[in-house]
Amino acid sequence: MNPPEAVPGAGLTAAAPLSRTAPVMPGILHEQDWQSLTFLHWRVDPAEVAPHLPPGTRPDIFDGSAWVGLIPFRLAHATAPGFRALGPIPYAGTFPEINVRLYSVDETGRRGVVFSSLESSRLAAVSAAHVLFGLPYRWARMSISTNADGVISYRSERRGDLGFGGRPGPHSRIDARPGTVDRSTDELAVFLTARWGLHIARGGRTRFIPNEHAPWQVVDAELDFLDDELLAAAGFPQLASRAPDSVLFSPGIHTAFGRALPS
Repeated sequence: MNPPEAVPGAGLTAAAPLSRTAPVMPGILHEQDWQSLTFLHWRVDPAEVAPHLPPGTRPDIFDGSAWVGLIPFRLAHATAPGFRALGPIPYAGTFPEINVRLYSVDETGRRGVVFSSLESSRLAAVSAAHVLFGLPYRWARMSISTNADGVISYRSERRGDLGFGGRPGPHSRIDARPGTVDRSTDELAVFLTARWGLHIARGGRTRFIPNEHAPWQVVDAELDFLDDELLAAAGFPQLASRAPDSVLFSPGIHTAFGRALPS
């Protein structure tokens, strides 16, 4: 990856060039697989996204817009941070997930992901992610299934009051049909999927957690059904009422994460 260039007259550093190839990451802390991912994305005014980002970051822009993603998938074969030699965590290391995510650039030009929310069906994973990384995971009832026509159905309902009674939280119901047209090298697809780290605010500081994996294999997809409340709960109440501007699918990828770095 080439070093980013300064933005003339703006006092900012330009975002690093887009690349399907991960930069070299020193050391691996833990690993996991991402399977059966559907990427739903909407164009949003950058001014709407900026208040939701950690200090020291700004919206990453493509074609004049910031982008908000709703991504359901299965997380599998996760290893414990610092204990990857022990292999995947039994039971708790595999679960459905849906996240609402934004795209950021920090003051050094590193592009990243910012998670507004993450739903998980494993309470142990939710608790660990909160404690270890400060990620906004929420415990939910979730399922993933595929019918005879190849349509993948993702279902999630956040458990109310930490799961112990009370009214259920926001839900998401998504039916998507993967296509066959390769989109792996499309510039928008690369912008939305080839993100080599995440930005997170913790302890009064913004940190960058790097990750690496092989280049994404991405195809077109069709959205058959959407009934979602997670986008609204994350602060974007109008998005689910209109069709997404991009729908993509990937069968999955194996990824590794490194230690958090200053941002």
